[in-house]
Amino acid sequence: MDLGLADKIVVATASSKGLGKAIATELAREGARVVISSRDEGHLRQTAHEISTATGNPVVPIVADVARAEDVQTLVDETLRRFGRVDILVANAGGPPAGGFENHDDAAWESAFRLTLLSCVRLIRAVIPSMKAHRWGRIINVTGISARQPVDDLILSNTYRAAVVNLAKSLSRSLGPYNITVNNVAAGTILTDRVQELAGSRARAQSIEVEQALAQFAREAPMGRLGQPEEFAAAVVFLASERAGYITGVTLPVDGGVVRASW
Repeated sequence: MDLGLADKIVVATASSKGLGKAIATELAREGARVVISSRDEGHLRQTAHEISTATGNPVVPIVADVARAEDVQTLVDETLRRFGRVDILVANAGGPPAGGFENHDDAAWESAFRLTLLSCVRLIRAVIPSMKAHRWGRIINVTGISARQPVDDLILSNTYRAAVVNLAKSLSRSLGPYNITVNNVAAGTILTDRVQELAGSRARAQSIEVEQALAQFAREAPMGRLGQPEEFAAAVVFLASERAGYITGVTLPVDGGVVRASW
Protein backbone atom coordinates (compact mmCIF):
# COMPACT_ATOMS: atom_id res chain seq x y z
CA MET A 1 0.00 0.00 0.00
CA ASP A 2 1.38 3.41 -0.99
CA LEU A 3 0.75 5.72 1.96
CA GLY A 4 1.64 8.85 0.01
CA LEU A 5 4.28 9.97 2.50
CA ALA A 6 7.23 10.36 0.13
CA ASP A 7 8.80 13.82 0.57
CA LYS A 8 6.27 14.94 3.17
CA ILE A 9 7.89 17.21 5.77
CA VAL A 10 7.54 15.91 9.32
CA VAL A 11 8.28 17.44 12.71
CA ALA A 12 8.41 14.67 15.33
CA THR A 13 9.20 15.74 18.88
CA ALA A 14 10.73 13.78 21.78
CA SER A 15 12.02 11.39 19.13
CA SER A 16 15.51 10.38 20.24
CA LYS A 17 14.21 7.17 21.86
CA GLY A 18 11.14 5.13 22.66
CA LEU A 19 7.88 5.79 20.84
CA GLY A 20 9.18 8.96 19.22
CA LYS A 21 12.17 7.19 17.71
CA ALA A 22 10.01 4.33 16.42
CA ILE A 23 7.60 6.82 14.81
CA ALA A 24 10.40 8.83 13.19
CA THR A 25 11.97 5.63 11.87
CA GLU A 26 8.79 4.38 10.24
CA LEU A 27 8.02 7.77 8.69
CA ALA A 28 11.53 7.96 7.26
CA ARG A 29 11.13 4.43 5.95
CA GLU A 30 8.06 5.62 4.04
CA GLY A 31 10.13 8.34 2.39
CA ALA A 32 9.15 11.33 4.51
CA ARG A 33 11.70 14.02 5.35
CA VAL A 34 11.80 13.87 9.12
CA VAL A 35 12.97 16.48 11.62
CA ILE A 36 13.49 14.97 15.06
CA SER A 37 13.99 16.74 18.37
CA SER A 38 14.90 16.14 22.00
CA ARG A 39 16.78 17.91 24.76
CA ASP A 40 19.92 15.73 24.59
CA GLU A 41 22.01 16.82 21.60
CA GLY A 42 24.42 13.89 21.67
CA HIS A 43 21.70 11.27 21.91
CA LEU A 44 19.63 13.11 19.30
CA ARG A 45 22.43 13.16 16.74
CA GLN A 46 23.14 9.48 17.33
CA THR A 47 19.47 8.67 16.77
CA ALA A 48 19.39 10.71 13.55
CA HIS A 49 22.40 8.75 12.31
CA GLU A 50 20.80 5.42 13.25
CA ILE A 51 17.52 6.23 11.50
CA SER A 52 19.28 7.51 8.38
CA THR A 53 21.43 4.38 8.23
CA ALA A 54 18.45 2.07 8.72
CA THR A 55 16.15 3.79 6.21
CA GLY A 56 18.50 5.40 3.71
CA ASN A 57 16.67 8.68 4.24
CA PRO A 58 18.38 11.74 5.80
CA VAL A 59 17.00 12.86 9.17
CA VAL A 60 17.48 16.36 10.60
CA PRO A 61 18.14 16.63 14.37
CA ILE A 62 17.21 19.87 16.14
CA VAL A 63 17.68 20.24 19.88
CA ALA A 64 14.47 21.39 21.57
CA ASP A 65 12.70 21.13 24.91
CA VAL A 66 8.99 21.12 24.08
CA ALA A 67 8.19 22.54 27.52
CA ARG A 68 9.92 25.79 26.48
CA ALA A 69 8.04 28.17 24.18
CA GLU A 70 11.19 29.52 22.54
CA ASP A 71 12.44 26.02 21.74
CA VAL A 72 9.16 25.07 20.08
CA GLN A 73 9.21 28.16 17.90
CA THR A 74 12.86 27.66 16.96
CA LEU A 75 12.17 24.03 16.02
CA VAL A 76 9.33 24.95 13.66
CA ASP A 77 11.08 28.05 12.28
CA GLU A 78 14.21 26.05 11.43
CA THR A 79 12.10 23.37 9.74
CA LEU A 80 10.36 26.03 7.65
CA ARG A 81 13.71 27.61 6.77
CA ARG A 82 15.09 24.29 5.54
CA PHE A 83 12.03 22.86 3.82
CA GLY A 84 9.54 25.67 3.30
CA ARG A 85 6.60 23.94 4.95
CA VAL A 86 5.44 21.46 7.61
CA ASP A 87 3.07 18.74 6.42
CA ILE A 88 2.94 16.49 9.46
CA LEU A 89 3.32 17.19 13.17
CA VAL A 90 3.78 14.35 15.64
CA ALA A 91 3.50 16.02 19.03
CA ASN A 92 5.16 13.79 21.59
CA ALA A 93 6.62 14.45 25.04
CA GLY A 94 7.82 12.44 28.00
CA GLY A 95 5.21 11.60 30.59
CA PRO A 96 4.84 13.61 33.81
CA PRO A 97 5.94 12.03 37.12
CA ALA A 98 3.91 9.27 38.71
CA GLY A 99 2.14 9.84 42.00
CA GLY A 100 -1.25 10.43 43.57
CA PHE A 101 -3.05 13.71 44.16
CA GLU A 102 -1.39 14.40 47.52
CA ASN A 103 2.10 13.78 46.13
CA HIS A 104 2.21 16.85 43.87
CA ASP A 105 2.48 20.53 44.72
CA ASP A 106 1.66 23.50 42.49
CA ALA A 107 5.08 23.42 40.86
CA ALA A 108 4.57 19.80 39.79
CA TRP A 109 1.14 20.58 38.33
CA GLU A 110 2.48 23.59 36.44
CA SER A 111 5.44 21.61 35.10
CA ALA A 112 3.18 18.78 33.93
CA PHE A 113 0.85 21.31 32.29
CA ARG A 114 3.71 22.81 30.27
CA LEU A 115 5.07 19.41 29.28
CA THR A 116 1.87 17.53 28.46
CA LEU A 117 -0.74 20.07 27.34
CA LEU A 118 0.90 23.41 26.60
CA SER A 119 3.59 21.76 24.46
CA CYS A 120 0.84 20.46 22.15
CA VAL A 121 -0.84 23.87 22.06
CA ARG A 122 2.41 25.61 21.13
CA LEU A 123 3.49 23.05 18.54
CA ILE A 124 0.11 23.07 16.83
CA ARG A 125 -0.07 26.86 16.88
CA ALA A 126 3.35 27.05 15.24
CA VAL A 127 2.59 24.65 12.35
CA ILE A 128 -0.97 25.67 11.51
CA PRO A 129 -0.07 28.66 9.28
CA SER A 130 2.03 26.46 6.98
CA MET A 131 -0.60 23.74 6.83
CA LYS A 132 -3.37 26.23 6.12
CA ALA A 133 -1.32 27.87 3.37
CA HIS A 134 -0.84 24.51 1.63
CA ARG A 135 -4.34 23.27 2.53
CA TRP A 136 -2.97 19.94 3.76
CA GLY A 137 -1.85 18.75 7.14
CA ARG A 138 -1.74 15.95 9.65
CA ILE A 139 -1.52 16.66 13.38
CA ILE A 140 -1.08 13.62 15.61
CA ASN A 141 -0.74 13.85 19.37
CA VAL A 142 0.96 10.99 21.17
CA THR A 143 -0.99 10.44 24.36
CA GLY A 144 -1.85 7.60 26.71
CA ILE A 145 -4.82 5.46 27.67
CA SER A 146 -5.03 7.43 30.92
CA ALA A 147 -6.84 10.04 28.81
CA ARG A 148 -9.83 7.69 28.71
CA GLN A 149 -9.34 5.29 31.62
CA PRO A 150 -7.52 6.88 34.58
CA VAL A 151 -4.54 4.95 35.84
CA ASP A 152 -3.86 4.69 39.58
CA ASP A 153 -1.02 6.95 40.77
CA LEU A 154 -0.84 8.86 37.47
CA ILE A 155 -2.99 11.84 38.46
CA LEU A 156 -0.99 14.34 36.38
CA SER A 157 -1.13 12.21 33.25
CA ASN A 158 -4.82 11.39 33.78
CA THR A 159 -5.69 15.07 33.94
CA TYR A 160 -3.64 16.62 31.17
CA ARG A 161 -3.85 13.80 28.63
CA ALA A 162 -7.63 14.05 28.77
CA ALA A 163 -7.25 17.75 27.96
CA VAL A 164 -5.11 16.91 24.91
CA VAL A 165 -7.86 14.62 23.60
CA ASN A 166 -10.47 17.39 23.86
CA LEU A 167 -8.08 19.90 22.31
CA ALA A 168 -7.70 17.62 19.29
CA LYS A 169 -11.45 17.09 18.99
CA SER A 170 -12.06 20.83 19.06
CA LEU A 171 -9.36 21.56 16.49
CA SER A 172 -10.55 18.80 14.16
CA ARG A 173 -13.71 20.81 13.61
CA SER A 174 -12.06 24.17 12.98
CA LEU A 175 -9.21 22.82 10.82
CA GLY A 176 -11.22 20.33 8.77
CA PRO A 177 -12.09 22.91 6.08
CA TYR A 178 -8.36 23.32 5.40
CA ASN A 179 -7.86 19.57 4.82
CA ILE A 180 -5.98 19.30 8.11
CA THR A 181 -6.74 16.29 10.28
CA VAL A 182 -6.13 16.20 14.03
CA ASN A 183 -5.97 12.87 15.86
CA ASN A 184 -4.52 11.22 18.95
CA VAL A 185 -2.85 7.86 19.37
CA ALA A 186 -3.05 6.58 22.94
CA ALA A 187 -0.37 4.24 24.20
CA GLY A 188 -1.07 1.39 26.54
CA THR A 189 1.79 -0.59 28.06
CA ILE A 190 4.29 -0.32 25.24
CA LEU A 191 7.78 -1.53 26.16
CA THR A 192 9.66 1.76 26.47
CA ASP A 193 11.78 3.50 29.10
CA ARG A 194 8.60 5.17 30.39
CA VAL A 195 6.94 1.82 31.05
CA GLN A 196 10.14 0.59 32.68
CA GLU A 197 9.96 3.60 35.01
CA LEU A 198 6.32 2.92 35.85
CA ALA A 199 7.15 -0.74 36.46
CA GLY A 200 9.89 0.41 38.82
CA SER A 201 7.39 2.54 40.76
CA ARG A 202 4.98 -0.38 41.01
CA ALA A 203 7.77 -2.74 42.02
CA ARG A 204 8.84 -0.46 44.88
CA ALA A 205 5.27 -0.02 46.06
CA GLN A 206 4.65 -3.77 46.10
CA SER A 207 8.17 -4.85 47.15
CA ILE A 208 8.57 -7.00 44.05
CA GLU A 209 11.07 -7.15 41.19
CA VAL A 210 10.70 -4.90 38.15
CA GLU A 211 10.31 -7.95 35.89
CA GLN A 212 7.38 -9.09 38.03
CA ALA A 213 5.77 -5.67 37.66
CA LEU A 214 6.23 -5.82 33.87
CA ALA A 215 4.63 -9.26 33.89
CA GLN A 216 1.66 -7.77 35.76
CA PHE A 217 1.32 -5.09 33.08
CA ALA A 218 1.34 -7.79 30.41
CA ARG A 219 -1.37 -9.81 32.16
CA GLU A 220 -3.62 -6.73 32.36
CA ALA A 221 -3.86 -6.65 28.55
CA PRO A 222 -6.30 -9.13 26.99
CA MET A 223 -3.58 -9.94 24.45
CA GLY A 224 -1.39 -11.02 27.36
CA ARG A 225 1.76 -9.16 26.41
CA LEU A 226 3.38 -5.73 26.25
CA GLY A 227 3.24 -3.82 23.00
CA GLN A 228 6.28 -2.97 20.89
CA PRO A 229 7.15 0.60 19.84
CA GLU A 230 6.98 -0.41 16.17
CA GLU A 231 3.36 -1.51 16.63
CA PHE A 232 2.47 1.89 18.05
CA ALA A 233 4.40 3.67 15.28
CA ALA A 234 2.43 1.85 12.60
CA ALA A 235 -0.80 3.43 13.82
CA VAL A 236 0.75 6.92 13.81
CA VAL A 237 2.15 6.46 10.30
CA PHE A 238 -1.23 5.43 8.94
CA LEU A 239 -2.94 8.49 10.45
CA ALA A 240 -0.20 10.65 8.93
CA SER A 241 -0.84 9.22 5.47
CA GLU A 242 -2.93 10.20 2.48
CA ARG A 243 -5.02 7.08 3.13
CA ALA A 244 -6.29 8.53 6.42
CA GLY A 245 -7.58 11.75 4.88
CA TYR A 246 -11.15 11.31 6.15
CA ILE A 247 -10.21 10.35 9.72
CA THR A 248 -10.12 13.26 12.14
CA GLY A 249 -10.96 14.00 15.77
CA VAL A 250 -10.40 10.42 16.89
CA THR A 251 -8.33 8.87 19.63
CA LEU A 252 -6.92 5.50 18.63
CA PRO A 253 -5.80 3.28 21.53
CA VAL A 254 -2.85 0.98 20.89
CA ASP A 255 -3.13 -0.95 24.13
CA GLY A 256 -3.78 -4.64 23.46
CA GLY A 257 -7.37 -4.15 24.64
CA VAL A 258 -6.65 -2.73 28.12
CA VAL A 259 -9.22 0.07 27.98
CA ARG A 260 -12.65 -1.34 28.74
CA ALA A 261 -14.70 1.63 27.59
CA SER A 262 -15.46 2.35 23.93
CA TRP A 263 -13.78 5.50 22.61
